[in-house]
Amino acid sequence: MTIRHALPRDTTPHPEPRGPRARAVPRPNEGIWPGLATPPAAPVRARIAESLFRNAVRRLPVRVVFAGGERIGAGGAGSPVMRIERPAAFFARLGAGSKIGFGESYMAGDWTTTDLPGLLTPFAATLSTLVPPVLQRLARRRVEARRPREEVNSLEGSRENIHRHYDLSNDLFALFLDETMSYSAGWFADGSDDLGLAQERKIDGILDMAGVRDGMHVLEIGTGWGGLATRAAQRGARVTTLTISQEQRALAEQRLAEAGVADRVQVLLRDYREARGSYDAVVSVEMVEAVGEAYWSTYFAALDRLLAPGGRVGLQSITMPHDRMVVAKDDHTWIHKYVFPGGLIPSVTSIEQNLAADTTLQVTGRRSLGLDYARTLGHWRERFLDRWDDVAALGFDETFRRMWEFYLGYCEAGFRVGYLDVYQFALTRP
Repeated sequence: MTIRHALPRDTTPHPEPRGPRARAVPRPNEGIWPGLATPPAAPVRARIAESLFRNAVRRLPVRVVFAGGERIGAGGAGSPVMRIERPAAFFARLGAGSKIGFGESYMAGDWTTTDLPGLLTPFAATLSTLVPPVLQRLARRRVEARRPREEVNSLEGSRENIHRHYDLSNDLFALFLDETMSYSAGWFADGSDDLGLAQERKIDGILDMAGVRDGMHVLEIGTGWGGLATRAAQRGARVTTLTISQEQRALAEQRLAEAGVADRVQVLLRDYREARGSYDAVVSVEMVEAVGEAYWSTYFAALDRLLAPGGRVGLQSITMPHDRMVVAKDDHTWIHKYVFPGGLIPSVTSIEQNLAADTTLQVTGRRSLGLDYARTLGHWRERFLDRWDDVAALGFDETFRRMWEFYLGYCEAGFRVGYLDVYQFALTRP
């Protein structure tokens, strides 16, 4: 088992919440979290960031409480509360780069809240208008970081990018995922809030879109921990599944054996670009987001190339609005730096454009699970926090806890307001 802290490649430097989860946390360890212990020195940018933040918050249904007691925000009683414990550090990080600094300041404890997704939801709902467009363009040119070249998703780069997230620790993921070990949106229905059932329904939904049934040979691009491959094999299919994570492969093979389907599933440590053969169905769940825009055409062409005549593809992808994707596609954000290096969430339009340009496939069915993903993330966040002592026992520190909590809450807010969505697509040839 490998435990890593998912440190960002870019190491240039730049009181805890009151409530049921309150705990004392030290400042980030500079050796483990470079740049977090000491805020960047950017006084002019910090003053500009403070002015913009104050102006934006006055229009939002939240309450912001400063360490000295000052209160701003349009929220009333019961609204989410953001406590800025260290204003100077908070605005310094925000001024140095808002797309990274806001999350870093939470990791460092510069600000706190007892309702993270509730607080982030109104910010997510107005993300494109919080800062005037002219200042957004100026910041993009002069202030915001650009994607590091070393995070490009070449064969070698993809393995390193995946390693930094998915190889953190199999035991970590097992602590907050459901029994299927599904790390993607569930599909809730019939009034049930059971995460395991929601994940089984999601898996069956994508297998149905690909037409998977007894006697087929199915290719899965992106193994995860083997949940989908297990379900496909239980339908009577033979499965070849690809992963570039050694940690995931080891646990997936163990779980497949425990489920009694190891004889029907082959787990290959192989990139999708290296795949060969012809398959009756191809499935890929939330894999395209890690491919990177430069390789989308290669990825979709691979789906087409590997699909046998008459076959179908089941594709699940997180999406974002096309105009926002175009504007932000080269930005280096907090998510890229700390969670998913090298990735880009596509739009539905970009998926359709790539299919039209590089394949003989077209979308013949789709379903949105965006609100289901918000619920899924809520389950993960609660499980992660409830089992923090077990996570800490694996060797993860308090800064990691705040990083992971911010990641899950940030994504949950995005799906709550529709800034993010997720679709299951059925792809077929005309």
